[in-house]
Amino acid sequence: MERSAGSSRRRRRSRPVLGGTLAVVAAAALTVTGLVSTAQAADVNNARNAGFESGLANWTCAGNSGAIVSSPVHGGTSALKATPAGQDNAKCSQAVKVKPNSTYTLSSWVQGGYAYLGVSGTGTTDVSTWSPGSATWTKLSTGFKTGANTTSVTVYTHGWYGQAAYLADDFEVTGPDGGGGEEPGPVIPAAPGGLAAGATTTSSVSLSWNAVSGATGYTVYRDGTKATTSTGTSATVTGLTADTAYQFSVSATNAAGESVKSAAVSARTAKNGTGPVTTVPKHAVTGYWQNFNNGAAVQKLSDVPADYDIIAVSFADATATQGAVTFNLDTAGLNGYTDAQFRSDIKAKQAAGKNVIISIGGELGTVRVDSDASATAFSNSVYALMQDYGFNGVDIDLENGLNATYMTKALRQLSAKAGSGLVITMAPQTIDMQSTSGEYFKTALNVKDILTVVNMQYYNSGSMLGCDGKVYSQGSVDFLTALACIQLEGGLDPSQVGIGVPASTRGAGSGYVSPSIVNAALDCLAKGTSCGSFKPSKTYPSLRGAMTWSTNWDATAGFAWSKAVGPHVRSLP
Repeated sequence: MERSAGSSRRRRRSRPVLGGTLAVVAAAALTVTGLVSTAQAADVNNARNAGFESGLANWTCAGNSGAIVSSPVHGGTSALKATPAGQDNAKCSQAVKVKPNSTYTLSSWVQGGYAYLGVSGTGTTDVSTWSPGSATWTKLSTGFKTGANTTSVTVYTHGWYGQAAYLADDFEVTGPDGGGGEEPGPVIPAAPGGLAAGATTTSSVSLSWNAVSGATGYTVYRDGTKATTSTGTSATVTGLTADTAYQFSVSATNAAGESVKSAAVSARTAKNGTGPVTTVPKHAVTGYWQNFNNGAAVQKLSDVPADYDIIAVSFADATATQGAVTFNLDTAGLNGYTDAQFRSDIKAKQAAGKNVIISIGGELGTVRVDSDASATAFSNSVYALMQDYGFNGVDIDLENGLNATYMTKALRQLSAKAGSGLVITMAPQTIDMQSTSGEYFKTALNVKDILTVVNMQYYNSGSMLGCDGKVYSQGSVDFLTALACIQLEGGLDPSQVGIGVPASTRGAGSGYVSPSIVNAALDCLAKGTSCGSFKPSKTYPSLRGAMTWSTNWDATAGFAWSKAVGPHVRSLP
């Protein structure tokens, strides 16, 4: 996820003074000739606490819908996160002092769900603009003019009813000083303290440090040379040599400059060995675990029931390098769930025989793998996450396009690095698996020898063709079985086919089916029983199982889905 290290809250520099004597003479001359004019002050940002560095000071959010988060942020160390609920669109506003008969530019950076930016009380024409949602920071901007008697306006931002939470940061109301002056600019931050080395692998070292007030980013040094940057208080340095000692230090940065380096710490990479390898059961249940709060029950990994055999951590974030991904735990959104707890929970799940994988994509995912360079960046970055966190593999959930040629290369490269224990799952939409000529289907067939399972999303779909050429509507046994038949007869092994459905009515926009329908579809495909009007020409006893979005929505519904489907999957032949 893109994070800008620069700050948008910049102060204009005044022109240099030309000299005391010359200034006095010039002023006298102008006075004598009657040519004195009032200098126009530089435009300023009239918004207060524009980057939420002081919490919600100066801001009012309806229904307590707004909260301050430390990640992701656009600038500084804080941002606004507001969550619409019911008839509340999560509106947050601020009264801003302005000058009459003046022109202003209103802007902010937004991310997440639908986000609106506007101004009211201008005395002329109130204006607004909006974004339909973005996985990366997007700038919204509009302009307005104040009326003859306007000295204050209300700037606001809000989301949309029933949509996901939105983030906002770095507001600007740029124009003539309304009377409050511009807030002071940043000063060079202090050096970070508390630098410590954490988990190590054969090729990486994880580091953490204390936050520094006023810092917008941090630079990590390895043996005195810049190794990586971070907007948070942790980073993983990769590309290291096994069983080798390194010295690390870190500095804090903001728009004013860079601090001195911290005291150094030493860490040694691990010796060559194998990572976590966990066998996927013959019949398995996959569940997506949400690394964000969208109204479903917030969970730690340790809260995910034992009925789930594969847990897909959703989602990895895109980086500035095309194809490359990283992972940022939403500690604030997950009620203080720490990185250390998360890592410990991964190990505990694996010790219990479960597989924890990192999911790439999602509805708002922007990862693109469409060149040799991006394929290499993808495989290298996913493998680095596997080494760092101990993930068992990767889930491909790219819902905004996939290139079969280069995704195949990326997965082949990843397999060569990770070895035979690698878990690869995919979650295409129904339209992606209607034909073997589709990019998703081609990718699945291209990597069939290393593919674990394809859990197609049988929801948010509408009507689709079954393998018999007939049209089936979502929400029925026939829809599940007739569409699964396309994959089963199109070249995938039955062990590579799973049925993906929402865990509750709130888990998707459409296509929810009760657990009993899921179980009937599994029986129809595996045993030839409980079928609807469509009955496959043969049975597929080794059918892998089922998937749900998400473990969080399952928890919200009292785990009704996993309690019913989990035991049924394990009972398949």
